[in-house]
Amino acid sequence: MDDIAKDLGISKRTIYQHYSDKEAILALVIQDEIKSQKCEMQKLDEQASNPIEQMMYSSTQMRDTLSNMNPTLLYDLKKYYPSAWELFQTYKHEYVLKSIRDNLIQGIELGLYRQDIDVEVLCLLRIEQVVMAFDPNIFPPKKFDMMRTQMQFLLHFLRGILSEKGFEYYNTIKDKSAFEINIHEK
Repeated sequence: MDDIAKDLGISKRTIYQHYSDKEAILALVIQDEIKSQKCEMQKLDEQASNPIEQMMYSSTQMRDTLSNMNPTLLYDLKKYYPSAWELFQTYKHEYVLKSIRDNLIQGIELGLYRQDIDVEVLCLLRIEQVVMAFDPNIFPPKKFDMMRTQMQFLLHFLRGILSEKGFEYYNTIKDKSAFEINIHEK
């Protein structure tokens, strides 16, 4: 709160006249970020010509978002700010999960993803992979680069669901994106 007050050039007392506590401010920031992320995801969906491109574009968007994020943010939200954590959980389950589900269904319908995948299981797997990379107990930030971890998860996930047709298409576009570059950097 000291840093916020300093950056705004006001006292902490003035801040607390408008907001009940830190969590109220955090909730507003999270709501704004969620709104921004939804807009970005919609733009990416419009740019992608198929579900594979959509997933690869989303990796670029994720890279941009995560590059400015503290690796322990989600862990801290869950532990210290339950109302703010609930906002994230609602977004995750009502919006992101639906987006992943839609991608998987469309990919199956187009023959780009395997017909035998369990969409509901893989939706949850994918979303929990993203969240798991933020857990400092599993991936300590001093040992693991979160973005590299996220890209490894995405590559593993994507290659696991691709059909032969999808894999052939993936191989024609993978080198045209920054997607592969970040996976093999280190």
